[in-house]
Amino acid sequence: MSNKRLQRSVQQCFLVVGLLVCAANANATPDEIMVYTDEMNAPGQFGIEQHFNYTFKGSQAAEYAGQMPSQQLTQLTSEIAYGLTDTLEAAVYLPFAVASNGDAVLNGLRASVKYIAPHVSKKAFFYGFNVEVGQSSIRKSAVRDAFELRPIVGFYGDNWLFSFNPILNVALDSNASHQPQFEPALKLMHRVAEEAHAGVEYYGEYGALNAMRPADQWVQTIYAVMDVEAHELDFNFGVGHGFANTADQWIFKGVVAHAF
Repeated sequence: MSNKRLQRSVQQCFLVVGLLVCAANANATPDEIMVYTDEMNAPGQFGIEQHFNYTFKGSQAAEYAGQMPSQQLTQLTSEIAYGLTDTLEAAVYLPFAVASNGDAVLNGLRASVKYIAPHVSKKAFFYGFNVEVGQSSIRKSAVRDAFELRPIVGFYGDNWLFSFNPILNVALDSNASHQPQFEPALKLMHRVAEEAHAGVEYYGEYGALNAMRPADQWVQTIYAVMDVEAHELDFNFGVGHGFANTADQWIFKGVVAHAF
């Protein structure tokens, strides 16, 4: 691609970021930073995604007993998926973390099932959902057991991709509130080359579904991202900035995916 075209695309990307930003309770970066689309493995096909994120500027003190502060924290989550049918995929997640002092720990175990409704082509509306259940270490979250319902809706245009995940998270701990927490995520990408897209990803935490926080208390993080396909690998990488109520201010994240 030409330098002028790349510059224009990057400028468009950050313009969208600027339009999305508004004032954003402190919370740490999740171990999987990803907006789901219609991507899934074919029946009988395995796939692996390696998630990586590093917090350049985050919390330096624990917010509750046993928490691992996020400052200079590296999170490495392996996702192993298997295509069950044309519309169903199952996966397990193994989240590891490496603290700034070099200590490496396993931070839990999760499993999920994803459904994507049949659709004619990549240039079409798509929808589905992902159901995830698992346990997190106290080092990562004050909520140990949780359930996530992630609806997936989106659209492919000639040069655009839009996907929206209006996520509901429910704590399963006996001593925790079981009210669903609304955590929307969205992705807007524009093609800048044959196998490359640039755009933005947005992640929010708005509080309990039955009692939303005021907008000035929302937790919000926006990432400038690139999606690249190369040598049978899919790459997603970006730099994110957390706003007023977010503990982690600057984060690098990446995902490498391969199906086999």
